[in-house]
Amino acid sequence: MKNKLKKYFPMIRTKGEVLEEVKNNKKLWKTFCSWKEEYQQEYLDICTGVKGIKLLYDTYFKAIMNPDTRPERLNDFLSEILGEKVKILKVLPNESTRIAAESSLLVMDIVVQLEDGSIANVEIQKLGYRFPGERSACYSADLLLRQYKRVREQLGPTFSYKDIKKVYTIVLFETSNTFYKKFSEEIYIHRFRQTSDTGLETNLLQEYTFICLDIFGDIIQNEEREIENRLEEWLVFLSQDDPDMIIKLLNKNPGFHKIYEEVYNLCLNSERMMNMFSKELEILDRNTVKLMIDEMEEELAGAKKRVQEAEEKAQKRAEEAEEKAQKRAEEAEEKAQKRVDEAEERAREAEEKLRELERNLAGTAQGCNS
Repeated sequence: MKNKLKKYFPMIRTKGEVLEEVKNNKKLWKTFCSWKEEYQQEYLDICTGVKGIKLLYDTYFKAIMNPDTRPERLNDFLSEILGEKVKILKVLPNESTRIAAESSLLVMDIVVQLEDGSIANVEIQKLGYRFPGERSACYSADLLLRQYKRVREQLGPTFSYKDIKKVYTIVLFETSNTFYKKFSEEIYIHRFRQTSDTGLETNLLQEYTFICLDIFGDIIQNEEREIENRLEEWLVFLSQDDPDMIIKLLNKNPGFHKIYEEVYNLCLNSERMMNMFSKELEILDRNTVKLMIDEMEEELAGAKKRVQEAEEKAQKRAEEAEEKAQKRAEEAEEKAQKRVDEAEERAREAEEKLRELERNLAGTAQGCNS
């Protein structure tokens, strides 16, 4: 496995060569030793061609797919996703597009303005957020509103709503939500746009594309499955770090050889490569901590909800038991009262019979005396 990629990229170094350079630089060696053992091994595997680089991650993606220096690459990738030829005009600042501080699951995020004025927001999520549709709609609306304000300010009194262009929201999930697999394990890309129930066409400006890279990986790693089109070539390039998949892509499209050469030339610059790797580890650690906190808060909220539900059930059972006890007491009281009433009635009847008997006896005695 170690020699598979070196055959295609002779500049790939051995583990010994990489370690020798790192050890001879105190700063680099200190950085290397600060990493966990698993990350040290991952770094060495990447630099020695044992595995490829996950180019989805922010620093690597922006180094290789930089729209300022290599616009043709991101142009091509976006064109394949959107199904039409597009060209990036400029990169927009995206710090303000986060409505809430929820970057914990993002590994890459970039906003670009296309040549026709439309906006494309491309983000890669390590784990799919819950409620992806609702969330994407909110961010799309935010970008649309920002575009409206910017264009209105630029055009002034000549502004017209026809000047507002589409907003494309493109989300790639490294690990997608389970409901995507429940829907289909054979479909990895989902495109959404608003349509009328009558077939009437109108431009509602917002379109969405969700790409499930885990489902794509399961599909494309099948030995009998070929890379079918240009979009799949890009998805393999960005998401697959298995040397066999990289070679499969190179055999399908040798044009990617030049881009991979840039990747492995980047590995020759140990200082830059280690800085990028360290940055990704920092993001990963921060994301992991945030995710753990989110999960703990969610678990705590769930526990509180379960306790509340249990208390409500206990209260309800207590109220029902009290109600039943009160009902039984009332029924017993009614029965007792009924028995008292019946006894009193029998006593009255007996007393009446006794009086009647006394009257009869008195009448009989009077008859005998006369």
